[in-house]
Amino acid sequence: MELTFVNSKKKLELADSVFACEFNEALIHQVVTAYMAAGRAGTKAQKTRAEVRGGGSKPWRQKGTGQARAGTIRSPIWRKGGRTFAAKPRSYQQKVNKKMYKGALRSILSELVRQDRLHVVDSFKIDEPKTKVLLKKLNEMKLDQNVLIVSDAIDENLYLAARNLPHTNIFDAISMSADPVSLVSAENIIVTEAAIKEIEGLLK
Repeated sequence: MELTFVNSKKKLELADSVFACEFNEALIHQVVTAYMAAGRAGTKAQKTRAEVRGGGSKPWRQKGTGQARAGTIRSPIWRKGGRTFAAKPRSYQQKVNKKMYKGALRSILSELVRQDRLHVVDSFKIDEPKTKVLLKKLNEMKLDQNVLIVSDAIDENLYLAARNLPHTNIFDAISMSADPVSLVSAENIIVTEAAIKEIEGLLK
């Protein structure tokens, strides 16, 4: 398949096996869910009745006090007692093999091409690290601020200029290939020629 450059009439030949795949919604959902789940800390921890300090002796005798029977002051029904089903540190990680991961990324990129949301450029750099310079360049391309810019190497001026824009992200090719959430959430994606060739090589 061919993609036309945004800033020139040149065309780029790309592999159909990467940029012309069928849209697999179920696979994309599974991979995106797994990616987001892997970012959860899972460090919540509570104590059971066996782990709460104290409560070794019976608070009062079994009969004759007029109070309910009690064996320990650290019972779950007591204030400051242990939890019945205490939360423990856990991992939310879901297993997704490499073949599935690459298949989901190919499906996402193919859909972006079909929707004309993937824009290829020769290079994407700015002369000075100013947000207004970056906005001017995006306006010239008729793109809004919800954009993902992918380059083979991150330009420092571009990175500094994009920091103040909440929905504009700068990635290199390898980072983008590992982040399906950013691909799905971005309205438009600008990719340099060198970066898209690198992505093609990673996903073949």
